[in-house]
Amino acid sequence: MSPEGPSDPGAKVNIADKLVRERRARLAAERLLEQKSRELVAANGRLAEHARSLSDLVDGQRQDLHAARSRAAALQGRNNEIESDLERALAAARQAQRRLWQALETMRDGFAVFDGDQKLIIANGAFVALFQGRFALRAGQTYDEVVRAFARDGIIDLDGCDEHDWHHEMAARLLQPEIAPRVVRLADGRFLRLSDRRGEGGDLVCLATDISESMAREAELEEARTRAEAASRAKSAFLANMSHEIRTPMNGVVGMADLLCATDLTEEQRLFAETIRTSGEALLTIINDVLDYSKAEAEKLRLCPQPFDLERCLHEVMLLLSPRAREKGISLAVDFDLFLPTRFVADPGRMRQVLTNLLGNAVKFTAAGHVLARVVGLERGDGRFDMHFSIEDTGIGIAAEDLDRIFAEFSQVEDQSDRKYEGTGLGLAITRQLVALMGGEIWVDSEPGRGSCFGFRITLAPAEPVAAEGSDCPVALKRAVIADGALVSRSILARQLETIGLQVRALRSGAEAAGHLAGGAICDLLIIDLDGEGGGSTVADLVVRLRALRPEAALLVAGTSPPLVPPGEDLTDGFLQKPILRSDLFRKLQDLSRGLAAAGGQPAAPPAAGRLRVLAADDNRTNRLVFRKMVEGLDIDLAFAASGREAVDLWERLRPDLIYMDISMPEMDGRQAAQAIRAREAAEGLGAHVPMIAMTAHALEGDAERILSAGLDRYLAKPLKRAEVARPIEELLAAVAPIGPPVDPPLNPPGG
Repeated sequence: MSPEGPSDPGAKVNIADKLVRERRARLAAERLLEQKSRELVAANGRLAEHARSLSDLVDGQRQDLHAARSRAAALQGRNNEIESDLERALAAARQAQRRLWQALETMRDGFAVFDGDQKLIIANGAFVALFQGRFALRAGQTYDEVVRAFARDGIIDLDGCDEHDWHHEMAARLLQPEIAPRVVRLADGRFLRLSDRRGEGGDLVCLATDISESMAREAELEEARTRAEAASRAKSAFLANMSHEIRTPMNGVVGMADLLCATDLTEEQRLFAETIRTSGEALLTIINDVLDYSKAEAEKLRLCPQPFDLERCLHEVMLLLSPRAREKGISLAVDFDLFLPTRFVADPGRMRQVLTNLLGNAVKFTAAGHVLARVVGLERGDGRFDMHFSIEDTGIGIAAEDLDRIFAEFSQVEDQSDRKYEGTGLGLAITRQLVALMGGEIWVDSEPGRGSCFGFRITLAPAEPVAAEGSDCPVALKRAVIADGALVSRSILARQLETIGLQVRALRSGAEAAGHLAGGAICDLLIIDLDGEGGGSTVADLVVRLRALRPEAALLVAGTSPPLVPPGEDLTDGFLQKPILRSDLFRKLQDLSRGLAAAGGQPAAPPAAGRLRVLAADDNRTNRLVFRKMVEGLDIDLAFAASGREAVDLWERLRPDLIYMDISMPEMDGRQAAQAIRAREAAEGLGAHVPMIAMTAHALEGDAERILSAGLDRYLAKPLKRAEVARPIEELLAAVAPIGPPVDPPLNPPGG
């Protein structure tokens, strides 16, 4: 179609439609392209995200792989280390096993191990050597086979025992919870100790120890012990004989010297006699100390507890020391706790020895003043008493540097002032050992120039109380005046009277008491200490003056020895031995109260005692002479026997009230005589029991028990003291007096 020609309308429509369709198609293509572009972008995003995830996964797997490789390398290293450690452990185990086996082979003792089935696992050379040439020992053999081989093949000496019996005994050992060791003797003379022990898993460990040397040493020790015991018995016999042989003549020396001193002598003669007496007593003290120390050194000191009167024991010690104290002008005082019982269970002999050592030392080292024994106690929950004893003195004292060694053996204070004091230096050492044996302790406090205080503490059980006859009689006295120059004694006596219920006025002298009464003072009891009042007519004048001032009052005099009042002028109502025993004081006050009640207020004087029949048996003529002199002046009929048989015959004829029996006598000794008398008393069935007192030079441990077991009531060791000999007679004389029985029995139990 030509351009300039008119267009065809149909053609125009087609072109427009085509254009429209093309535009629409283009738009649709554009939209499709845009959609695809968006889908491509989305797909690219998802692809990128998936790539990132895949990359992360690859990185993680790479890291896990790296870690796994690291762990594998570490495990490989650990495995190598473990293999190295295992190799080292195995090497160490082999070395330990080698060393252990070498050690077992080095042992002189046989060693073997059996398993749970009692089959041999190992054995060292020493164990195998026991069987060489007799039995082929090898692994796998049972314990029973090994034991049987010991007996069957003559490896051990059965010493007459049947081999089957021995085998069964050894097998039976294994059935016990604890397998006891067994000592066997080999055929070659050696000794083995077979020790078996069960291990873990049922193993049995066996050890065969060669104890031949130990057995030889044991045999030597046994022989040495036998010889030592024989020597000890010989020593004991020697000490017993020496003690007896020395004490027998010493009884004559000391006893006669004591009696000689009581006669009229010139000053020179008295000096000689007193020197003999004091030297004999000093020698006896040394002998006793040496004997006691030898027993303590051999641990042979023993206690023999029995009921005894502790206060009386202390009082008797004070009485023994009173002559020496009186010579030095020293006052002795006892302060025994008023609320304590007097009877306790202990060894009276050892208690007396302790008190004598301490009080004797106090008197020995005191030149002026006083010695005070104080006893206090506190009851425990178990009924026993914690007893505290203290011995105070006003003597020379002890320096501080010497206190630590004062209880040592052979020790004394060694300054110049003490060289005049004699002694072995064993007394305090023995005292310490005795107190320790009683379960107590001892100590000392002291200051030079101001005195010392020795104390000891022990625990004692009270004895069964002894009812005091006449205790239903109260003390009717109300007011007391006491005169004593020693402050300590005055204070103790005042406290005792106040405890009984009296009002007390304590003065320093009889003259002061007389002045007090002259001033109008009222009292119904006067107690005057005469030790500081002089003697003879001076005492008599004082008694007469006091009686004139207060005729209605009871007048008691006290002192370490009876007053020297002229005959016919004794206006006193009694005498109190110092130190004053509580029971003596209370009994005297009861007697005075009875007298006041009977006489309407006037104290009755005690009537005279009855006459006693006394038999003394001793084969030694000197001893009989000494005894006669010691009891001279006592109201007794005295008969002597020269043997035990004669003593029994005289007892049959005379029926004495009291017998003194020597132990060592011919024909029949004192023990046999006492047994014969006791047997005849029992046969008569009348309940008779004559008091018998042993007099003997046997004074070692065990002697008292053997003597008293024969029926004797008391024990006196030679050399005898006049006070000890006279005391039983005086007690019996007092017991038969019609004023009433004493508080204590006439004769104390042995040692009481």
